This record gives sequence, structure tokens and C-alpha cells, in this order.
Amino acid sequence: MPHIDRRALAIGALGVALTANAAAQTQPAAFPDADATDPVRLGWMQGTQPPADKRIAFEDGSYFQFPRTRWSFSNWRNFIRSVSVTRGSGPVSRLPVVLRNDLDAVGFTPLSASAPMTWRQSLDANYTDAILVLHRGRVAYERYFGVTTPETQHVAFSATKSFVGLIGQILIAEGKLDSSQSVASLVPELAQSGFADATVQQVADMTTAIRFDENYTAPQSEIRRYSEAGRFRPRPENYKGPEGYYAFAATVAKDGVHGERFTYRTINTDVLAWMIARVEGKPFQQVLADRIWSRLGMEADAAITIDGVGTPFAGGGLMARLRDMARFGETMRLGGIVNGRRAFPAGAVAEIAAGGDTSKFPTTTYPALRGASYRAQWWVTHNAHSAYMARGVHGQGIYIDPRAEMVIARFGSHPIAGNAANDPITLPAYQAMAEALMLGKRA
Repeated sequence: MPHIDRRALAIGALGVALTANAAAQTQPAAFPDADATDPVRLGWMQGTQPPADKRIAFEDGSYFQFPRTRWSFSNWRNFIRSVSVTRGSGPVSRLPVVLRNDLDAVGFTPLSASAPMTWRQSLDANYTDAILVLHRGRVAYERYFGVTTPETQHVAFSATKSFVGLIGQILIAEGKLDSSQSVASLVPELAQSGFADATVQQVADMTTAIRFDENYTAPQSEIRRYSEAGRFRPRPENYKGPEGYYAFAATVAKDGVHGERFTYRTINTDVLAWMIARVEGKPFQQVLADRIWSRLGMEADAAITIDGVGTPFAGGGLMARLRDMARFGETMRLGGIVNGRRAFPAGAVAEIAAGGDTSKFPTTTYPALRGASYRAQWWVTHNAHSAYMARGVHGQGIYIDPRAEMVIARFGSHPIAGNAANDPITLPAYQAMAEALMLGKRA
């Protein structure tokens, strides 16, 4: 984990002295700042009939264009077909609120920066839509910005993957899924694809050797064509490609030897979800509801986007309330325990938290995560606090710090998709918050 400037780690008066200079150092020069792109101020989709220049739509791609994304990420169900993930009929798991009024002033120094920054400044610098900090299971900090509210189902993007990864580990712990089993033995439809001889664990850890480019900005990359197949993005005129995520997966070729190195590719998650659904004998959205959403005392149903044939986008389609994302993180922190009862096997959580093989992790690709690993769809830091994360593009995430007894859930609408754009601020800010809570006067 990056070095934290202890001199800047102060609470209270020091925060007043920290200026907006730090935000300017780390702000992408090509984009207007969080205040200028506030979706309420810009008037996106306001009124019973929004003016033409204030409308956001799927068909023209404006729903995925910054700064319109500062509205659309909080209203994702307006644009893409989805199905509910039910919370069931059980009681809501209470989150005691013990707010701290000194945390906005927590200070740290961003990576590759010289000026310190406060926690509050970091939220604007990384275009935060909502953030919640749990300390020992109590809400210590909670903020919402723009059009995002406590009731908003914000898109979680690739943080969705970590729910899938956990379910996979649960099934392995229960003996229902064999981590060494081949993909083709579970999903014969992929017997002619590059996934055929990959193992369940290699898919979960994304060490498959497949031809799949995850470049979000390249028009012909596989991730763009995959999104078109799943109707997550508008299709080009006269589209002739596969219909749906699973049909696309069957076309993916092998490229190398499975198991050699971690390469982040979203399609792995949907293949993992396909295997999970096959083992459980029900659609993945039902598995997600049965295995997680109905067991943790969530306060509301979630939703997940689906393709044209009804397959859920397990690689990035979850939409949920911030507090429910935090509840999930807290249950992970407690090893699968919620309200004193076991929701899922401790071994499944332990397997994730232990992390994977760091030698397979490309630190040149993720310079802010040196020494990290990827295990079962989770990012594991291997830092002094044993922190691990669920991460999604544009700044979505759940950060679990076992040593500090802290969980952070965050939604964002950063103009740059890759987390490399916000990691230099987010990661040291989270570490600073953990240190501040551990030193806090009101434990």
C-alpha cells in the first residue's frame, strides 16, 4: 500500500489549512470539475418533458457520455432492460448510525503529488456520487451528491463481479462446484471456445488465456462488441453479431496457456455465472437473490441488467442502494456473519481474503496496486491491513479493511472508466481514513 504522510494525517484544524491545490494537481485537465458537472445544476432530465438539450437517451449513446453519466449512473434502469434481485421478506439488518463530524478533515497525500488533500476534497476530485464508511459495523460517515440519494439504485459496474466470485467460492466450499473442473464439463456449449479446458478457478481468478481485449475506448475491442451483443451499448446499424452474452462467449478463441497470469477480462465473470447457474439449476439473478441478497437483511431489492434473451450481465450489471453494498462488505468483514448468524461459509471469505498469487499480477498495469493479487473476482492488496476490494469502472467500489474494522462503499461517476484514474487519490484516502478511525477519540 502507498506510504501515508503521517504529518498530514490529522483531524480537525489541519484540514482548514489544506487548499484546493491538491485537487488541481490530480484533476484530469480535460474535464470540468465535480461542481461544474453537478447533474442537478446542469438540469439533466428535469421536468415532465425535458428540453431537447437536457435529455439523455440510450439510442444515441448519450447515457454513457460524461457529464451526462453523472445523472445516468444513478438512473441506469431507465436505459437498459433489467430484472429485480429480491431481498425476500426478512427483517432489515440495522446499521447503527454514529456519525463523526471530524472525518472530512482527515488528511493524506495523493500518490505522485506533493500537496496534501483532505478526505472531503478527495470526494469531489474523484466525482463521488455517494460514499459510506462503516467502523465496527456503525455508520461513521455518509454523504450523497448530485441526484444520488439513499434510495438510489446506482449501477455498480464491475463491483458486481465480486458478488459472483463469492457465490463461486460458496459453492466450492459446499462441495457443489469443483475448482479444478473444466468449463466444458459444466457448460458443453463452450466446448469449442477458448474457455473449454480452463478450470473453474482459472475463470474465477481471470488467469484464462483467451483472445479478449478489455479496452473500453477502442471501437472494435472485444469488450465493446461484447457490450453490443448484450445490449449494454447501442448496436451499430445492420448489426450481425452474436445475440447475448453467452452466444458471444462461445465465439471467444484461446490465446496462450491458461493459469499463467492474471489479465482482467469481464467475460470471465459471465462464464463463471453461467457455471454457477448450471450447478444451481436456476437463473443467476435468482442465485444472487437466494445466496446473498435475501440473506443479509438488505433494505431494498437490487436489480441487474439483462441482454436480449434475458441473461443477466454478471460482469457489471448490478444496481443497488449504497447501504446495501455496505451491508455486503460488512458481512464479508465478519467472515460471513450477519446479525450473529452465518450467511455463508467462513472458508469462502477466507479464501478470498487470503488473495492469489502475486507473481501473476501485472504491477506495471496497476502501479497503485504493487504487491496486490486477484482472487475469485476480488482485488487483494496484501498491505499491512490485509485490505481487499470489489472494484468497478468510474469509481464504484467496496473496500474492506479488517485491521481497522472498516468498510467503505462508494459510487462514483468519474469521467475516465479505468480505476487507474482515481486510485492515486482513492487508495491513500482509504488508508488515511482507516488510520484516523483507529486513532479516533470516539471508538
